[in-house]
Amino acid sequence: MNRKVCWSPEDTILTVNAIAAPSATEPLVRTTIERRDLGPRDVLIEIRYAGVCHSDIHTVRGEWGSVPYPLTVGHEIVGRVAETGGEVTKHAVGDRVGVGCMVNSCRECENCRTGQEQYCLNGNTQTYAAVDRDGTVTQGGYSTHIVVDEDFVLRVPEAIPYEAAAPLLCAGITTYSPLSHWNAGPGTRVAVVGMGGLGHMAVKIAAAMGAEVTVLSQTLAKKDDGLAFGATHYHATREAGTFEALRNSFDLIINTVSAPIDMGAYLGLLRLNGTLVSVGAPAEPLPVPVFALFGSRASFAGSSIGGIAETQRMLDFCAERGIAPEVEIIKADEINEAYERVLSSDVRYRFVIDVDTLR
Repeated sequence: MNRKVCWSPEDTILTVNAIAAPSATEPLVRTTIERRDLGPRDVLIEIRYAGVCHSDIHTVRGEWGSVPYPLTVGHEIVGRVAETGGEVTKHAVGDRVGVGCMVNSCRECENCRTGQEQYCLNGNTQTYAAVDRDGTVTQGGYSTHIVVDEDFVLRVPEAIPYEAAAPLLCAGITTYSPLSHWNAGPGTRVAVVGMGGLGHMAVKIAAAMGAEVTVLSQTLAKKDDGLAFGATHYHATREAGTFEALRNSFDLIINTVSAPIDMGAYLGLLRLNGTLVSVGAPAEPLPVPVFALFGSRASFAGSSIGGIAETQRMLDFCAERGIAPEVEIIKADEINEAYERVLSSDVRYRFVIDVDTLR
C-alpha cells in the first residue's frame, strides 16, 4: 500500500496530506494535518473519496459561528481500513468503511443509550471543528487518512458504488432519518423542497419507501431528473398559483434548502396533522407564523442526522434498493471551483473528491 504518511520519532503522531481553510475569506489550500496514534479501539482509514457538503462551505466561511482555523472539513468519507487497534472487533484491515458527521459521543446520556448519538445531551463529537477526546480539534475527510473509534465507523456494502457512497454518510442519512421517523411509505404524500444534494436523495429514498413524492423547486429545470429519481409530480414554486393549487396536499414536507423560505406558504400545503421538517440549515432564522399551524394542526420540526445504527440501516436499505447519489468526481485542486459551483447550484448533484489526487 502506497501511503504518503509520516510517523513522528515517538510514533504517536500521524502526518497526512489534506486540504484546509486558512480563514473564512481565503481559498482552501493543500497542507498537512496530524492524526492521533491508534488507541486500542481505533481504526485507521485510508480515505478514497470525500463528499462536498454545503455544510462544509457554511462552516469554513464562518456562517454558523466561530471556526478554529486552519480547518480541514469533510464529513462524507469512504475508504478502506488500513490498520486497527488491538481491541477492535467490528472492522478488519481491507474492509470498505465510511465515516459521517460524528466521530464520538458521551455514550452515557439517555439519548446515547437509546442509539440516538446524534442527539447526545452532552454534545456529540463532530467530524470536524470539534474538540476530540485528546483535546485536539477534529479535522475532517478532505485528507488521505483519518483515525476514528470503531463504534463510529460504518460498513459500506459492496453493492453501493464506491465513488458514490460518500454522500450517503450525510445527505443520505439526513433525509432517510426524518422520512423513517415520520413514517413515509405507501399511502403517504411527501413533498421535497429543493432538488440539490439533499433533495435528490430525499426523492430517491422516499420513492423507494413507497411514498407518493412531489418535488417543489423554484423552476422546472430539473423536472426530468426528479421524475427519473422517483417523483410522481414536480412543481415550480415561482409559478403563480402553485401554492394555491397544492393547498392541503401533503402529509410530510422535507425542506432541504439552506436558504429562507416562506414558512406560511409551505405550512399551508400540509394536510391535517401534517409535518414540515427542515433538514436544510440557513444561517438566518426561519420565522413561523403561528396561525399557519392552526388550520390543519400542523407541526414544524427539525431533524439532524441519524444515529450509528440508523445510518447502517440506511446504507443497507440503499444497497438493497439500488439507491446511490448522483455524483461528479473532482480532483483535490478543484475544490475552490467546486465551492463556487455549489453556491450557484451548478452541480448534479454532489461533488466527491477523488482523494487519490491528494496523495
